[in-house]
Amino acid sequence: MENPPERGQVVVITGASAGVGRATARAFAREGARLGLIARNREALEAARREAEAAGTRALVLPADVADSKQVEAAAAAVERAFGRIDVWVNNAMVSVFSPVKEMTPEEYKRVTGVTYLGCVYGTLAALKRMLPRDSGTIVQVGSALAYRGIPLQSAYCAAKHAIQGFNDSLRAELLHDRSKVRLSMVQMPALNTPQFSWVKTRLPRKPQPVPPIFQPEVAADAIVWAARTGRREVYVGFPTVKAIVGNKMFPGLGDWYLARNGYESQQYDGPAPPDRKDNLWAPVPGDHGAHGDFDERARPFSAQLWLSMHRKAVGLAAAAVAALLMSRRARS
Repeated sequence: MENPPERGQVVVITGASAGVGRATARAFAREGARLGLIARNREALEAARREAEAAGTRALVLPADVADSKQVEAAAAAVERAFGRIDVWVNNAMVSVFSPVKEMTPEEYKRVTGVTYLGCVYGTLAALKRMLPRDSGTIVQVGSALAYRGIPLQSAYCAAKHAIQGFNDSLRAELLHDRSKVRLSMVQMPALNTPQFSWVKTRLPRKPQPVPPIFQPEVAADAIVWAARTGRREVYVGFPTVKAIVGNKMFPGLGDWYLARNGYESQQYDGPAPPDRKDNLWAPVPGDHGAHGDFDERARPFSAQLWLSMHRKAVGLAAAAVAALLMSRRARS
């Protein structure tokens, strides 16, 4: 059931310095939420804080590496001291490596798993510690179509998103068993125009890109805010996400074949990356990079599929009314 947004809600967002997290912070700020902003890049977090204040609300800058559970817990405690109870927790932080499995290192797998999967677990534990005793609150996991369908060259990231999906299913069943009113949602994303493709660690011969079609991060942010408001179990964003998830359930072998032929080329564009290019696997790339990446000209600002999903009750009622009208006309003719 959808609840109207409450001004003054306290929302914690991990990975809030750039990309989807930055767009989500802006979206919640427009609704008047007070924000706890977690990421490694203090400079970018300060810029996000200024944006929130310009929107008429408050934000707390919390530099932390979500792969460290103690840092996540300390950030949660700081939010409580500053703003009071946490109403919404969004687990969004991620890192990745574009590389064939045969060229990956154990340390890289450990790092991607630590940030993208365990960072989500640690954030969830910090949120549950505060939400369960008062039996309220919403946790939103930022997922991906790749939580269901692994693709070549992103094995560490795909594995981490698969792990979040399994973790979420287990936790949801436990919350239902305990009759908890804490709500849990996972938002499965399509390819997005975020700065990660400018700084993700890569061994590809050409520059990495999101697999087209590409959507703007504001589309993702709208879905996250809506998921927090409604508590819907799972939200698919964009028809490509629906196609990937449903297609993989029906024809996984066909997906293997298709990605073997197309999965390499679709994740690269233009020429080779600059030799002095920095990546953010172990440390943030300095500077404020905002929400958008380099693909504004190709990115879609709207998803008809998401709009229909968010308004499916109204669409269903309208369709039923049209059907009834047509049947009435036929009966009179």
